[in-house]
Amino acid sequence: MRFTEGIEKKIMTIDQAKAMMSAWRVAGKTVSFTNGCFDILHEGHLFSLAQAAREADFLIVGLNSDASVQRLKGPTRPINNTHSRALVIANLVLVDAVVIFEEDTPYELISNLLPDVLVKGGDYTIETIVGAKEVIAAGGKVIINPIVDGFSTTNIIEKIKK
Repeated sequence: MRFTEGIEKKIMTIDQAKAMMSAWRVAGKTVSFTNGCFDILHEGHLFSLAQAAREADFLIVGLNSDASVQRLKGPTRPINNTHSRALVIANLVLVDAVVIFEEDTPYELISNLLPDVLVKGGDYTIETIVGAKEVIAAGGKVIINPIVDGFSTTNIIEKIKK
């Protein structure tokens, strides 16, 4: 039998994530953070998550809530609800924690966690990455990963509609 009970425990509140980060840091470990809607997980998402995981010992993923996704992507999104999306991300071996946030941006989450490394996709610049200034001011770094061309949730949805 495989150990599956621990998967749901990877979905945590911000306070639980902060406590976990404290324990990791006491052990001399580093933490990276990335975020997104991750509505329909695809190869581009997996590449981005893998790149984020490579930057530190542990990876925390900020996940937009349903209300947040709807405000950002429109009334027909998300396709998968918050719990389903969180469970899918938590099932990835390279993800150590998932924290759901209600706001349109992860600013509060990033400002509270202050990860060692903040990772975003290549469609951003340092100036446009929410929380970048705060992470850098706290001694962390910001990494911008390249985008994997040809993969987008919107394109997948359009293909399904056809």
